[in-house]
Amino acid sequence: MSHTAKILLLGSGELGREFVISAKRLGAYVIACDAYDAAPAMQVADAREVFSMLDGEALRRVAEQHQPDYIVPEIEAIRTSVLAELEEEGFTVVPSARAAQLTMNRDAIRDLAANDLGLVTSKYRYAKNLEEVKAAAQHTGLPCVIKPVMSSSGKGQSTVRREEEQEAAWDYAHANMRGDRQRVIVEQFVDFDYEITLLTVRHKGGVTFCPPIGHRQERGDYQESWQPTPMSDDAIAKAQAMAKTVVDDLGGYGLFGVEFFVKGEEVIFSELSPRPHDTGMVTLVSQNLTEFDLHARAVMGLPVPDTIRARPAASAVILADQDSETVTYSGLAEAMEGGADIRIFSKPTSRPYRRMGVALATGSDTDTARAAARDAARKVSLHYS
Repeated sequence: MSHTAKILLLGSGELGREFVISAKRLGAYVIACDAYDAAPAMQVADAREVFSMLDGEALRRVAEQHQPDYIVPEIEAIRTSVLAELEEEGFTVVPSARAAQLTMNRDAIRDLAANDLGLVTSKYRYAKNLEEVKAAAQHTGLPCVIKPVMSSSGKGQSTVRREEEQEAAWDYAHANMRGDRQRVIVEQFVDFDYEITLLTVRHKGGVTFCPPIGHRQERGDYQESWQPTPMSDDAIAKAQAMAKTVVDDLGGYGLFGVEFFVKGEEVIFSELSPRPHDTGMVTLVSQNLTEFDLHARAVMGLPVPDTIRARPAASAVILADQDSETVTYSGLAEAMEGGADIRIFSKPTSRPYRRMGVALATGSDTDTARAAARDAARKVSLHYS
């Protein structure tokens, strides 16, 4: 079998699915891995492996069996110590095993950004029980945000405005922890004007930035995103400088989703993911090269343009509202009549608030695109059995 590269993809959700499509267009052979069968990326990959990414022995066995050119994590909950061992043995981990280890846990990447690199962050402390949560909240002040150091797509995050809300926030964070680390970060609530994702591509030719993406969250999970978002040149320059500092320190090649809070001209580092970002789904219609195309190019050592431009566009999520083993969809034609596009992720099961698809729209400006994307998302109905 001929191919340009063999990629072992760790995590096979909707972001992994789009990455597989981009990598396949460049001639790659992709083995998609996840803890459950028929995950979205598996449906378009060349091969699949079903196992928990936290099972270090299984992770090593699969890597040694397939001998990939690149190991590409798509989720946080991975036994990163094994990735470090594999990298030492000659495997290429994207963007690096160190990056995977640091960003798997919010505490490690926050400490790197605030303490080692001197980036502007909010006040924060960590806690592993309710008493420590209360002490941390005394340090940060109220309101504060409490979230697990390891979770998926913002799960387990809540804002605490009164002392009596602390126990419920701890319970919610504890219930939504990923992996085996019972720890939360308690951070000062930032009264920001808006928050952005700055997609930052580190590649063999240097560092390239996409235009900033604005987004709105509920329950700690993204609901809609739009690009480009209005931002002063000075604020963009600050965000780019901080993003370049942290991705250069992490090393390796790939696309990073770097999140910031913006208050006036002040830019505050929030989080970083060393992979395509859910808010970057908007790039499927806003950019000629999507975030997944850019990630694939950077990973495979192919050229990435110095400048990326975006037309006004928006994304809006399509959510499930119940548990079901079977999901069907209707309303796609009505949703697409106004020019919007719909992407169904084809997840085999649903649960409340699970992201099942996304509506994408362009417009003369981002407000128009946002309205069109939201309208299209509302017209898609999910049916359960």
